[in-house]
Amino acid sequence: MELRELECLLVLGEELHFGRTGDRLGLSQGRVSQLVRSLERQVGGRLFDRTSRSVRPTPLGERLLAEVRPAYRALHDAVDNARAAARGVTGELRVGFLAGTGREGVVEAAGFFEARHPDCTVTFVEVPLADPFGALRRGEVEAVVTLLPVTEPDLVVGPSFAKEQQAVAVATRHPVARRSRLHAEDLANLPLLDISGPAPAYWREHLSPTATPDGRPIPRGPAVGSFQEALVTIASGRGGLVFCVPTGRSFSRSDITYVPVDGLPDSVLGLVWRRGDTTPRLRAFADLMATRF
Repeated sequence: MELRELECLLVLGEELHFGRTGDRLGLSQGRVSQLVRSLERQVGGRLFDRTSRSVRPTPLGERLLAEVRPAYRALHDAVDNARAAARGVTGELRVGFLAGTGREGVVEAAGFFEARHPDCTVTFVEVPLADPFGALRRGEVEAVVTLLPVTEPDLVVGPSFAKEQQAVAVATRHPVARRSRLHAEDLANLPLLDISGPAPAYWREHLSPTATPDGRPIPRGPAVGSFQEALVTIASGRGGLVFCVPTGRSFSRSDITYVPVDGLPDSVLGLVWRRGDTTPRLRAFADLMATRF
């Protein structure tokens, strides 16, 4: 029995059409018929009822399909696992993330990656708001999930994802909290917290813009170095900070309100790593992230 015959059986069982089965397998319709007849001879019974209008599995065909499908998947999984081991997709992949960027989709992608590459595990490490790239440059993580843009010459920006509208976080007792939404120009009347530390100025500008799109200056509040510091300072009424809407939901507190802001660039996340330092496991993870989002 040839593997091609089993592939033909499974695809025909899904498509129920000889022409479409041939298209999927890169075979002629006549070759599909030959493979099915060969398999039927080996089994000793008809597997499909064929008319000019329809193709249907016989009871024998249904039984064979049900038993072959899991075995075929297991065979493919074994081959995929062997390929992963040959490519070196093993060990521990340490991925940094800013608080709020460890979305459900990112965690789900890591689980899918581990299922595909059982010899490799993904460990998430939180990186500070004030220094989003320090752990990456020190080699403590192989990649970070962070806010874009990132234009550092020593870093590579891989797949981007999670494009979302921005919102401003303010104390619930602040008058702005009663608004259903703001325009970016309204930020000229609301102090925004500064971000301390070595984070690049252009990157800090995304979280805490210093001017509105029309060029009006935005007042400065106190400087903070972490998301937790930012939340406590915002709750105290000393300033606001720009978050994407899903991050605001993840930091839900009764003393902080997130008000959507029109007119600001959308928030976008990306996977970033060191230039010239890409391992097989990192390449495999980046490829998966590119297809999942």
